[in-house]
Amino acid sequence: MKTGVLAGKTVVELGSMIAAPYGAHLLNQLGADVIKIEPPAGETTRKLVRGGPSGSYLAFNRGKRSLCLDMTSEDGKDAFRKLIASADIVLQNLSPSAARKLGVTFKDCNAINPDIIFCHIKGYGAGPLEEQVASNPIAEAATGVMYYNRPDGRPARLGPSYHDQFAGCYAVMAILAALQSDRSEERRNIEIGLYETGLHIAARDLLGVQLKSQLLGRPEQEPSAEFSIPGYGAYETQDGRWIYLVMLTDDHWRKFETAAGLSPDPELATLRQRRARRPDVERIVSQAVAGFGFEALTERLDAAGVGYTEVLPLDRVLDTPQAQAGEKVSGFDFAGYEFQTPELPLGPLLGDVAGSLPPPLLGEHSTQIMQELGFSDDRIAEIINQGAAVQSDPEVALWAKPRKAGAAS
Repeated sequence: MKTGVLAGKTVVELGSMIAAPYGAHLLNQLGADVIKIEPPAGETTRKLVRGGPSGSYLAFNRGKRSLCLDMTSEDGKDAFRKLIASADIVLQNLSPSAARKLGVTFKDCNAINPDIIFCHIKGYGAGPLEEQVASNPIAEAATGVMYYNRPDGRPARLGPSYHDQFAGCYAVMAILAALQSDRSEERRNIEIGLYETGLHIAARDLLGVQLKSQLLGRPEQEPSAEFSIPGYGAYETQDGRWIYLVMLTDDHWRKFETAAGLSPDPELATLRQRRARRPDVERIVSQAVAGFGFEALTERLDAAGVGYTEVLPLDRVLDTPQAQAGEKVSGFDFAGYEFQTPELPLGPLLGDVAGSLPPPLLGEHSTQIMQELGFSDDRIAEIINQGAAVQSDPEVALWAKPRKAGAAS
């Protein structure tokens, strides 16, 4: 029996890539039974790495059940309708046109189950673009995030898909609120736009631009906090490791001077002074950090109370004592490989899904779920034989093996 604050709730996910699968992942970790409906080809992240599942699929689909249906077939639609009739929540991020074509809009689902909570994560909310498709980078570009991220002088997307994951978080907040509401149609019909998510995320910077423009009396672009505060950023130590320093206040600066053995400079005592002499401050900090090995410097920073962390590559992140303490990380086996994954940091609110449950194979639970919906074994076999549903084959290799060095092409 599953535990957690959402134990007993059934979530139907029609998701691809990140936003809806991530939101459904959070609901699953809170104890909900998540049934992931996929087309016969599987959702997109199943085929992104050497023909097999990507990190996104492994990270955000653990513990779900996979029901593989051809939603263009009558048998597939019949199974979907039976599932919706007994479900509590639908979470999807299909394009508006695809949702209408497949019959998975709020109107469709509400007609089957008038108590269903329905959440559609889409590119844009209400407005002239509401029918258009958008992705995480589109949201970054349209809401100001990408403008300042120019590693080679050209605006570029951030590494992680933060807008997708924020949209998934907002979806979960809305769903939890709807569960506590009066369950009116208005409150059960939830739309989350990636663009609107991006606007909300950018609120600090959007208001910062407005503030600075009004103070200066001219249009002004506000750079990120990192670039506007000298001494705040990543610097390389003598032994080639990178350390990230927090230098927000004058007190932070004084503590760094103490840790680095610098003589206090009254002409750099205030942030205004340091901003006026940005190149000098950057040179001072860079040279000071480069004068120490990493371990020697961090010992001095700890003693002085300076905020810092090492800039870690991904292959070292989960090996640190802080990551391994408590129950932050758990392990699972999948398709012959071993993985470690971070857990949602909500402690007792979580269900018992942590760690041991891998993501499902494509259609791994198709037969099981259709049995729960009341289909006979003969009927299930017929549906699968006709291709309206797919049951997984655990013997099929998921990833293409890498070639050995020197192998003939």
